Amino acid sequence: MSGNAPIIQLLLTGNEIMSGDTVDSNSAMIAQWLGEQGLGVARKVTLGDDPAALQAELEQLARGSDVVIVNGGLGPTVDDLTAEILAAVAGVGLTEHASARTHVESWCARRGIIANDANLKQALLPAGCEIVPNPIGSAVGFQLTVHGCLVVCTPGVPGELRAMLPQVLANMEQHLGSFTPGDVLRLQTFGLGESTAQQIIADAGLDWPPEVELGFRAGAPQMEIKLTVRDRAHLAAQGWCRDALLTLFGDHIIGDGGTTLAQRVLALLAEQGATLATAESCTGGLIASMLTQVPGSSAGFHAGFVTYSNAMKASVLGVSEDTLAAHGAVSEPVVVEMVRGALARSASDYAVAVSGIAGPDGGTEDKPVGTVWLAWGDAQQVHTRGLCWPVERTLFQTMIAAAGLDMVRRMLLGLDTEPRYFKQRSQKHAR
Repeated sequence: MSGNAPIIQLLLTGNEIMSGDTVDSNSAMIAQWLGEQGLGVARKVTLGDDPAALQAELEQLARGSDVVIVNGGLGPTVDDLTAEILAAVAGVGLTEHASARTHVESWCARRGIIANDANLKQALLPAGCEIVPNPIGSAVGFQLTVHGCLVVCTPGVPGELRAMLPQVLANMEQHLGSFTPGDVLRLQTFGLGESTAQQIIADAGLDWPPEVELGFRAGAPQMEIKLTVRDRAHLAAQGWCRDALLTLFGDHIIGDGGTTLAQRVLALLAEQGATLATAESCTGGLIASMLTQVPGSSAGFHAGFVTYSNAMKASVLGVSEDTLAAHGAVSEPVVVEMVRGALARSASDYAVAVSGIAGPDGGTEDKPVGTVWLAWGDAQQVHTRGLCWPVERTLFQTMIAAAGLDMVRRMLLGLDTEPRYFKQRSQKHAR
């Protein structure tokens, strides 16, 4: 092994990846998963189904790495070449592996089919290799040490790869021996951009410990801040940095790990024994969709109303036709009535409503594309805010749905401070 920083490289295989027919999400999955263990990927290579090129590349990678993870090429077809490529690099032959054959036959039997020669090709593996169990698919993974490097071969199907990664890590740790994994702490935020967050940290003049690596991953709708230590001896420094960021960003931080706005809202509802309803126009049910993606969401989410037309706003939610005629669908009075209608019809404790102009058409001088009104509250009080978020339609819907959830989160937490994006995107002051 190379000191205390193992060199890990990836080899992704398949013509379908090279042609763009399949999007490579697996390398990102592997890198993110390794990152959680404080491990990094030094290099990744993607090649088509060319035996000579694959063999030459794997030979080079094995000579310069502690671990190589090969992804793809384990299946039953003629273009699945990984087993024979690894055998060639290791200088061994292919042989039928008894436990791999049993796995294939059992997989086929559970589906009421007889394992044919194509299926059984997946049991022909490099002599002397070890099996890496695949709890989902027909093709087992396998590994072999070549030139002192552990080469681990994994399937290209994302769900199968994900299920196998814990075992892959265990095998890597056994091979690497003395390496002590580090730690990555992730903070999920909403309403902050990378440049804004970086500037806030710089302006604070923090005595940032060099043992803690600061990283950002921008996304829609959330931004992730990563605090990485390569040695767990520096966990105290990592904790200090976390506390510093909590002070700097405060209520823009949703939670740790992979916490989403929807998960946080539902957790707060559960803590309070409360329920929520949604009333959506421009987001087309996206807020409800975000909530219902969370298992167990029915405990806190009562109902979602998608009232796209004025007629549906009136008939389903009871929005006054006079209000619609006087102010238009994208207005403060309309979203207030949408909230009240959702509360009344769902018997929920809280509701959130949105109505806006997603574009690319439909804007006016007074209400340009990107204009949106949000309302949230309970039977006693409804809060509102008009924003302008002039971005591409899908991104607009994503960000506005997230803003609606963020307002509910802030309400449930009893926060009275305004998020930064209110100042940046505001149309008029809150009520």
